[in-house]
Amino acid sequence: MTEPDRDTRLLLREDRDGVATLTLNRPQARNALSFALLEALRDAFADLAEDDGVRAVVLAAAGPAFCAGHDLKEMTGFRAGPDRGAETFQTLFGLCSAVMMAIPALPQPVIAAVEGVATAAGCQLVASCDLAVAGAEARFATPGVQIGLFCSTPMVALSRNLSRKAALRMLLTAEAIGAEEARALGLVSDVAEAGGALAAAHDLARGIAARSAATVRVGKRTFYAQIEMPLAEAYAHAGRVMAENMLARSAEEGIGAFLSRKGR
Repeated sequence: MTEPDRDTRLLLREDRDGVATLTLNRPQARNALSFALLEALRDAFADLAEDDGVRAVVLAAAGPAFCAGHDLKEMTGFRAGPDRGAETFQTLFGLCSAVMMAIPALPQPVIAAVEGVATAAGCQLVASCDLAVAGAEARFATPGVQIGLFCSTPMVALSRNLSRKAALRMLLTAEAIGAEEARALGLVSDVAEAGGALAAAHDLARGIAARSAATVRVGKRTFYAQIEMPLAEAYAHAGRVMAENMLARSAEEGIGAFLSRKGR
C-alpha cells in the first residue's frame, strides 16, 4: 500500500470559524525558513491583513520540528556568487525582518503553536507572534554563536520578550530552554501537554474570534504603539484611543448589556 502524496506547498492555509491556520510545510527540512517559505509567509500575511473574515491566526508547523531557523544549506549556496553572497544575504535578512514585523502589524492576533524545536530564526518567529502555545516537550534556542553566526536578528524579537539578561543568556550560551522555562521568561504565553499545542492554540484563537473584531484590532494596534512610547505619552495615546473606543457601537452595546446583567 503506497502512502498518499504529501502536499508540497511550502505554506498551507485553512480557514474555519474565523480562524486562519497557517502551517509551515517543509518537515523534511525541519521547516527551515528558505527564501521561498519567507516569501510565502510575507504573501500570506498580506492577504490576511485584508481579510475581514479572519479574526485570529494560528501559526503551526508540519512534522516533529516547529522551525530550525534559516536554511543554512540554501544560504551556503549563495556564496558561489561574485560577491560571495553579500547582496543576497542582505536581501534574505531584510525579507525575514519584514515577515517578522508583519506579524505585530496584522490586525488579527497571531498565535504560534509550537511542538519540537524552535531555534534561531524559528525562535524569532515564536517571539514575534502575539501569543504562543508550546507543547510540554518543546525546546527553544538561539544557537548561532556555536557556528560563528550570532543570532543578531533573532535577538531583536527575543530582547522584546525576555529580560535583557535572560535574552543574552540564550544568545551567548546557545543553551536550549524547555517549555515551562520559556513561559516563565515570557517567550511563550501558554504550555499544553505534549502534542496538544495546536488544539490549545485553536481554543485560544476561537475565544479571541468570538470577541468584537473591531475591539480586538484596536487593542492590538494600541498595544504595539504604546509599548515603544515613554510612560506619559503612552497614557495620553491610550486615553485617546479609549475615548474613541467608548463611542463605538460595540462598546455601547457591551457596556449596556453588562449593566443590565448587574441590575444597574
